[in-house]
Amino acid sequence: MSDEQLKLEAHEYVERIWEDAVKDIASLVAIRSVEDMDHAEPGKPYGPAPFEALQTAVDIAARMGMDAHNCEGNIGYADVKGASPKQIAMIGHTDVVPEGTGWNYDPYKLTRKDGYLIGRGVLDDKGPTVLALYTAKFFAERAEKTGEPNPYTIRVIIGNNEETEMRDVDWYLENYEQPEFLFTPDADFPLICGEKGGYSATIRSGKISDVIVEFDGGTVGNAVAGEATATVRADAASLPAAERIDVEAAGDGLAKITAHGIAAHASLPEGSINAIGLLVDYLLDNGLCSADEKRFLEFERLVFASYDGSTLGIKSEDQRLDALTCIGGTMRTKNGVFEQTIDSRYPESITGEKITETVGALAAQYGATLTCDLDMVPSYQSPDSAPIQTLVDTYNEFTGHNEKAYCIGGGTYARHFKCSGAFGPNDPLDPMPDWIGAEHSADEGFSEEQLKRALEIYIVSTARLMRLEF
Repeated sequence: MSDEQLKLEAHEYVERIWEDAVKDIASLVAIRSVEDMDHAEPGKPYGPAPFEALQTAVDIAARMGMDAHNCEGNIGYADVKGASPKQIAMIGHTDVVPEGTGWNYDPYKLTRKDGYLIGRGVLDDKGPTVLALYTAKFFAERAEKTGEPNPYTIRVIIGNNEETEMRDVDWYLENYEQPEFLFTPDADFPLICGEKGGYSATIRSGKISDVIVEFDGGTVGNAVAGEATATVRADAASLPAAERIDVEAAGDGLAKITAHGIAAHASLPEGSINAIGLLVDYLLDNGLCSADEKRFLEFERLVFASYDGSTLGIKSEDQRLDALTCIGGTMRTKNGVFEQTIDSRYPESITGEKITETVGALAAQYGATLTCDLDMVPSYQSPDSAPIQTLVDTYNEFTGHNEKAYCIGGGTYARHFKCSGAFGPNDPLDPMPDWIGAEHSADEGFSEEQLKRALEIYIVSTARLMRLEF
């Protein structure tokens, strides 16, 4: 089949199945599949809602006629068997981050407005996971129509622990062989071939007094906090006004102080405003803390004073993966201490061990301790490899651009696989309007036309991968 005929068939297929795809996206968006370890159990290792979303995606694949499996709640997969057992694979995920605040639409009901789909997971990553399933379905239909199997087996891996620790893919690689090539539709076009290291840690203060009765900032560790609140022992009427700060009486000599920032993904903090940092500054500037609390909050100022790690002593960069970033993600009062999480994306010029050593020593000067929670080393794939160049060339052909594969600070499933890339569906050269939120943000949404184009790109790219020797 000529490439022009292939592209025509892909376009006609996308138009034919699109309403079904939207319904399938809606069925996944309706599930608040946030990790819930308090209710985890055998067979539902990340909680009941992530399991429900995983099973829903597996059911969608089975309805398509694929050989679909839910692996005891750890992960799922669906196959279109080919002439060879060697696999060309895609991996998406059905878990999501919490909804957070600031939504104008119901985050768990798919909204269709002016050519856009809105809802938690539309972009990250329920919508793209559905695209992966429909990509595989195209090749299942094609094999049935021609009577000839595809050269390789197509596998769609369905993850549901990507947003936290990626234990799902760790489990998968302990139990299944690596595919020959894999891409994840959980990123930007043209293609991501390298990822910074991913580091997260928790910093705990010493025992605190009760001037600050409660502190609650941020929703997840891998995002700049959009909102933070503190309840303190103070007269609300006597507290001064401040930009992005609300103060209200909370009864019994208490004041509730709320800071409003600008949220962002931890890997792209530029332009954001961390609400925890705003609140820490307000508490210190107005003496709303005891001596012990003040000591820890002064350390907090160092956490929030930079996004490049310079105020924590870990600034670093290299030519391949660019500069380190570091943000404070969440801060809570828990069991009589403050707990602050940090998230760093680091290049090959520094290690997670060095970050732990440096920030841990600094925290100790303020009576705090640091525990490393996660350290994923940097990963890099040659942009000149045949499969990666195949995908980039296909994207450029569809868009008329001349873009190249690049590296990011975010962490995707691709870093776990021997030959892989993160491939769309978001296109920075075709941005969304201001009223559409990005992944991890309020009013998360995406263009239907861009989703449809991405599906065509995935189909044609996969067909071309089938022609390569693995």
